[in-house]
Amino acid sequence: MGNDLLQKTLEEVFEWFHRYPELPDEEVKTTDQIRTLLQNRNIEILDAPLNTGLVGIIRGKKAKPVVTIRCDIDALPIHEETTLDYKSCTDNKMHACGHDFHITSIIGAAYLLKEIEHELEGTVKLLFQPAEESSHGAEKVIASKVLEDVDAIFGLHVIPNIETGRIGVIAGNGTAAVDRFIIEVEGIGCHAAHPNEGIDPIVVSCQIVTALQTIISRNINPLDQALISVTSIHGGNTWNVIASSAQLEGTVRTLNHKTRDYLHKRMKDLSENIGKAFGAKITFQWFPGPPATNNDPAWVAFASDVARNQGLKVVTIIPTLAGEDFAYYQENIKGALISIGIGATYPLHNSRFAVDKGALIHSAKLFSALARHALIKLSTEI
Repeated sequence: MGNDLLQKTLEEVFEWFHRYPELPDEEVKTTDQIRTLLQNRNIEILDAPLNTGLVGIIRGKKAKPVVTIRCDIDALPIHEETTLDYKSCTDNKMHACGHDFHITSIIGAAYLLKEIEHELEGTVKLLFQPAEESSHGAEKVIASKVLEDVDAIFGLHVIPNIETGRIGVIAGNGTAAVDRFIIEVEGIGCHAAHPNEGIDPIVVSCQIVTALQTIISRNINPLDQALISVTSIHGGNTWNVIASSAQLEGTVRTLNHKTRDYLHKRMKDLSENIGKAFGAKITFQWFPGPPATNNDPAWVAFASDVARNQGLKVVTIIPTLAGEDFAYYQENIKGALISIGIGATYPLHNSRFAVDKGALIHSAKLFSALARHALIKLSTEI
């Protein structure tokens, strides 16, 4: 397929997905469209037990080795405020994190790989993963056992404000472990004119918030990267009543698993002991999300070489405390998450976020080349 035709095809595919975003675990039309696009090119779809999302497969000259290229397919509950002529057709749903770009890139790579399937030194699995934004889509894919024979895996994510034609790489931890917490504070409600007759959960909550911030500033090595953000406080419903309870909610981000474990314990201990000091009952809940990504240094170096051979410039990026459930795959499969420059734009998760469509062809050709050359590399090592 020539570059002009490929670019035109990719733009049409991309615009469709951008127009019709679907939220995590609701990607029914998205999945159907992906299936149609792949089957129109005679690309096989595996029978995987997934409600949304799918896995395509391109079989080369032999069954092994197996390489997977992965994208995520869900959108966000954001009302789009761009002026694009292909903007979202659904209120309060938008591809504001580039997943429409990711889908299109892997479809483009699939088209290119299909053209040379008889030359491939193994098998390529095309993973269109649901529910990345809920942080648990990858776990569903893993539970399906469809990746049990995979030898290497590559994923992509767009990165704003890195120019088109560049990719970003980082060995080791590139994105953070993502955890959520809820702290329930149970006090004793009373008349606001007689606070001595109750236990004010709002005062206790304020003390907890302040104390939590000292964990990062006073208990964590300043050279370690971690954060605790209390993002929600609820308590009380009128001006002259001291509430009986309050609730705090937020997120913890870490790159180091020891720091992650420490923060969990330290936050729980601080919250419960502050509650005891004020006579309040504390219930601390912790909801673990994906771990930090762990990009294999050898595969990062490999991907960098492949990108340069594709005429792309490679830059080293700094770790981010955003999360990515691609990390679940990396617990058992070596690989790398690659950042694709999409030019100057608004930040991810912004209602005016947009991508440079000129980056689509670079991304599709890169992931086709990554899969093809990874199979060659793995074949020589078997």
